[in-house]
Order: sequence, then structure tokens, then C-alpha cells
Amino acid sequence: MGSIDDQPDLTYFISQKYTHLVIGGGTAGLVVAARLSENPDITVGVLEAGSAAFDDPRINVPGRFGETLASDYDWQFESTPQSGLNGRSLPWPRGRVLGGTSALNFMTWNRGCREDYDAWEELGAEGWGWEGLLPYFKKSETFHQPDSEHQSKHISIFDPEQHGTAGPLQTTYSVTYGASHQHWHATLHKLGIQTNISHFSGSNVGVWTSLTGVTPDKRERSYSATAYFRPSSGRKNLHLLTEAFVQEVILEEEDGQWVAKGVKFTHGGDEHIVRTEGEVVLCAGSVQSPQLLELSGIGNPEVLKDAGIDVKVDNPAVGENLQEHMMTAMIFEISPSIVTPEDLRADPKLAEAADKEYALSQSGPRTAIPSSVAYLPFSHFVPHEELKSLGNSLLSQSTPKSKPSDRILVDRLLADKNLGQIEWNFDVSNYSPQFKSLPGKKYATMLQMLQYPFSKGCIHIPPTSQKNGTKATATDKPVIDPKYYAGTGGEVDFKMMVASQAYADKICSTSPLSDIIVSRVYPPSDPTDPNYNFTDWVRNSTITDWHPIGTCAMGGKRKEDGYVLDSRLRVYGTKGLRVCDASIMPLHISAHPQATIYAIGEKGAAIIAEDWKGR
Repeated sequence: MGSIDDQPDLTYFISQKYTHLVIGGGTAGLVVAARLSENPDITVGVLEAGSAAFDDPRINVPGRFGETLASDYDWQFESTPQSGLNGRSLPWPRGRVLGGTSALNFMTWNRGCREDYDAWEELGAEGWGWEGLLPYFKKSETFHQPDSEHQSKHISIFDPEQHGTAGPLQTTYSVTYGASHQHWHATLHKLGIQTNISHFSGSNVGVWTSLTGVTPDKRERSYSATAYFRPSSGRKNLHLLTEAFVQEVILEEEDGQWVAKGVKFTHGGDEHIVRTEGEVVLCAGSVQSPQLLELSGIGNPEVLKDAGIDVKVDNPAVGENLQEHMMTAMIFEISPSIVTPEDLRADPKLAEAADKEYALSQSGPRTAIPSSVAYLPFSHFVPHEELKSLGNSLLSQSTPKSKPSDRILVDRLLADKNLGQIEWNFDVSNYSPQFKSLPGKKYATMLQMLQYPFSKGCIHIPPTSQKNGTKATATDKPVIDPKYYAGTGGEVDFKMMVASQAYADKICSTSPLSDIIVSRVYPPSDPTDPNYNFTDWVRNSTITDWHPIGTCAMGGKRKEDGYVLDSRLRVYGTKGLRVCDASIMPLHISAHPQATIYAIGEKGAAIIAEDWKGR
């Protein structure tokens, strides 16, 4: 009854007896639902606010990445004005479609460093270190090895022992690359940066060619809806209701404890309730999982009271600890002979030809995904004494109330560890939302992403003062305040972004990559231009990399330790309520988070299934 072509109607969905309700059919949510429903004694109901979009080429065709941003598949959230960005607000895309943001992302597949995950365990997330997560990284993936010609031509070097061979998510190397990729490794080698031949083994430092979440046969996006849900959708114990917008978790008090009994949601304009005999698992992501906890009465009492919500569980950590990869996009004019994605958008005939090539041979520009990647520690280009000074300035302001996670970040500065503290990704296209391409010109972009931000913000439901005195509801956009470059830690982030930007310019000024570059145009290369200065430019051009985490962080042994969840993903102060998505990460990782979120879904499902069996 759960198949794609025979979805249950509303009445049927509500009438079922569920052991588990999964809120959010996104990246992690569909992993949890598929794995739990492998047990016929478990009945899973999934509520997803968006629709299914299995046949939309904007999602499926790899080379059309980015076309769904700001579409109906996007929640289209926005940050508050940021003082660290000179008062600018930033768009915050999040997937509102079956598959969540895994249907919108750029399909990059990589892992963080071993130390990233071991830090989680150090913060109290028992079992979530590198060794504890590695089996679930592998369980989620089927890696398809490229042939020897591909390995030689595109430097697609890998260690097969580090990959899975029987997981739902398909990973491959691209068959088509932008013209700049042939120069990427050689350019970095000239600067003393070596190719990392095993960047999935616990260190991503160096230069490498990125793996992608794409199927090897049809060359289509492989994401949670197609990889996890569709193969499982025929199970009689797995039910999906799309366009079901959850409003709150129903909590009832039993023996002095708040117990999750179901959820309230809207569908077709009407409000409904579906109940569970077991658990509710929030998989709504870093923006909406904390939002739903607060709407359900779990959070900071001041935030809840200001929003008109009755307090059930006092936990000020809900919605806090927001961390995000900050990004800049440096633009270069390149040789007019190079084909870029803009050519396809400007010339319908070229687009038609590319579509035909993709349909006939699953090759060509419609298969190209940015794959020229490098991760480096700051120590590669920032003097040790400067890093030591920055670290000591942070230590001097620490107090007994300073968070252990902040100490870990400071240690990474002081210890001069070989971690990927900054990421660069070069591709032949204009990725900047600020710089507008000029007719007849061709462009390339050097993306730069800060991996371990000191800047920490928050996400909360809006106060009644913003709603004419009415209480907050799920239809109200949450207040997203990343606090980019704010405070002493934010100043360190800013200084490192400026220093890294100067090194990015050095990379692009080095041959053979520089051989295809005409000039830098954003920021301008003319010293007389008012936007020439990197310091001003970074503040005026920083954008989000769409990697928010941490707002329902796991850790500690009790809520008084400053976390939302224990290491088994249970919400402190409740029973039958868990969270399983990117929001559980207590500290950010040096990686695009997609592969890690799948591993979180896999491990989370195993924990939930184990606890259910042993209840």
C-alpha cells in the first residue's frame, strides 16, 4: 500500500497503527524509514511537506544542478540581517520535496576527517566517533570504480577498501569535466599540495577529484527518494503521506514525563492528527527540527513564552549551536573558447544538443558536476605565530562556562593540526549571486568554504511581537540568525577567510590553471577599484554554502550539559521522541555533509531498531 503509484489516501494513512512516525521525508528521514521497515514488526508512517518529483529533469539530470533553488521545491528561508555582512540577509535554500535537500544539492560525495567525528564522541556522543560511523558510511553506499583510462585522465584516485559495495546510494566519478579540471592537480602540485590518494580514509587534506552521488547507468542523481524510498515503497508496513505539513508533536504527560503520542499536521488545508504506539522521529533538518521542538513546548522558556507556546520541557539548547560553512565566490574571466553552462542557458540549440547527447549516451555537459577540490590547513599559508596569537586571544576570553566544543576549535588552531580547515572548488561557470555575467564573456569561479566556524548562531520560532500578538505556528518562517563573523570567534573566522582568499588568488595565478584565465573580475583586479581590497570584499560577498548543522546537538549525559539529545538521539526530558538529521551534529565537519547525513540516518535507524527490539 506504500508504493509510489498507489499511495495511501489521507483517511487510510491516519487509520494505520504505527510503531514509528518519521517527520520529514528528506535525506536522513527516508533512510530511517526504509531501514526500520525492513522489520515487518515495525510499521512506519512518513509525513513529508513537499511532493514527490521522480520525473523532474531539474532534479535528475546532474548538469542541471542549481535550477531547483528558489523553486517550489525550496522552502526559501532567509537569514536575519547580519551585522558581520554589513547588514545583508542571505537566502537559505532547504528542500521541500520528497528527498529533501538531497534532491537539491550539488551531489558532492565526501567525508570529513577522522578528528571531526572523534570530536563528537569527546563531547559525549558515545559511539559516534570515526570508527563508530565508518560501517554506516559504507552501508549507505555502492561505489562504482572508474576504469584505468578514467583514473589516468581525470586523476580519479581512490582506495576501494574505504567504500561500500552494496548500499542504496550510488556513487560514481563524472564522465564529463569542465575544461579547468585538467589543470587542477598540476597547479596545486606546483604549490606543494599533493594529490590525496585516499581522501575517504580519515583525512581529506590535499587535492583530489570529487566523487558524486550519481547512478552509473543512467547518469541520474542518486538521492534518498530514489535510493532508499522507491525500492522499499511496496512494503505493507511503510506508508508515505506527501504534502503533509507537521505543526507540532503531541506530547502527553505520563508519570511526570512528557511522552510523544503522535503529531498534528495539515493536509489539503485541514488539520489532522496521526498517532503512534511507539516513537516520533524528527528528521526535518537543521532549520525545522528545532522549530518543531519549540512549537511542541520543548526549548528555552523565554523563547517559548515570547512565542505564546506553553513550556513542557525546559531546554535552552534547542535551536542554539547553529554552525554553517561560510562561502565566497571569486570570479575570473576565462578564454572565450571554453564551453561553460552559461552557453547552454544562452543558446537553445546548444541546450537541445546537450540534452540529446545526454539522452543517447549519458554523457556531455549535462553530466558535468564541479569536481576540482582541495582542502588545506591554515598552516599551509598562515604563519604559525599568527595562528598561535589568534588561538591565545580566544583562550584569554574563555571562562568556566565556555563550551567544550569551543576548546576543541581553539586546539585546532594552536596545535597546527593537519586538518582541512578551508575548502576550494574551481569550475568553469559563474556561481556568484552578486556578479552579473557580461554578454560575450566567459567566466570561472573559485569557491572558498570555511570548514570549522567559530561563529555560532541560532534558529528559533518568532515571538508574538512579530505576529500581532498571535502565537507562533509552523507556517511562520523561523528566525534564522547565523551570526556570521560575530564576536571574538567570528573575528577569527573573518581573518581566516581573508587570508584564505589571498591564497585562493595565488592558486588561480599559478600555471597551468592561470593559462586559461584572462583576469580576475570579482573582486576586481584593478587596485584603483573601491572593491579591490579582499577585506572589504569578503564581508560584502560572503554567502552560505547551505550546510547548516548543530541546532539539536547530541552530547553530554543530561540536558543540563547543554545538549538537546543523548547519544541514542533521544530528546532529553521526553520519552518516545528522537531527532535524526544534520541538526544532531555538535560540531561541524570538514566536508560537504551529504554522505555524513546518510551515515547518521543509517546509524540512527540501527539505534532505534535495537532499542525497539529490546524494549
